[in-house]
Amino acid sequence: MRCPYCSHLDTKVLDSRDTGENEDVTRRRRECQKCEKRFTTYERVEMVDLFVIKKDGKREMFDREKVRRGIMKACEKRDIDLDKIEKVIDDVETELRKKDSTEFMSKEVGKVVMKNLKKIDNVAYIRFASVYREFTDIESFEEELKKLLKRHKR
Repeated sequence: MRCPYCSHLDTKVLDSRDTGENEDVTRRRRECQKCEKRFTTYERVEMVDLFVIKKDGKREMFDREKVRRGIMKACEKRDIDLDKIEKVIDDVETELRKKDSTEFMSKEVGKVVMKNLKKIDNVAYIRFASVYREFTDIESFEEELKKLLKRHKR
C-alpha cells in the first residue's frame, strides 16, 4: 500500500476490522514505515461480473435493476414487503454467483427468479411465469396453475 503522504510503498497494518454497517468492507489502520504518518484504508472484495445470454444470443451484463423491475411488475398491487422483494433479488444474485460459471442463459436466470418468487407469493410467481415462459395459450397457463395448486395442497 502506497503512503498517501510521501508515496513510500512500505506500510504497516496497525489495526484491522470489519466495518459495522457493511461486513463486506474491512477497515485497516496503517502507518508509513518512512514518514510514520497514519492513515485508514477500506478494502472490499471485487465481485466478478455476471453475464446473461439472451434468446437472440446477445450477451449483456447481469443487471439487478432489470431483475428488480421484473419482480416489482409481478408483485404490483400485492401486499408484499419491499424487504422481501430485496431479499429475493439478493437471493437470485447469490445463487447465480455460487454456480461454476459467470455466464447464464436468460432462461436460467428466470428459473432462479421464479423459484424464489414462489416462496413469497403465488400470484407474483404466476405473473412472472406468464411473461418468462411466454404462455401462448390458456392451456399452458392453466397447466402451470394446476402444478401450483397441487404443490399448495400438500
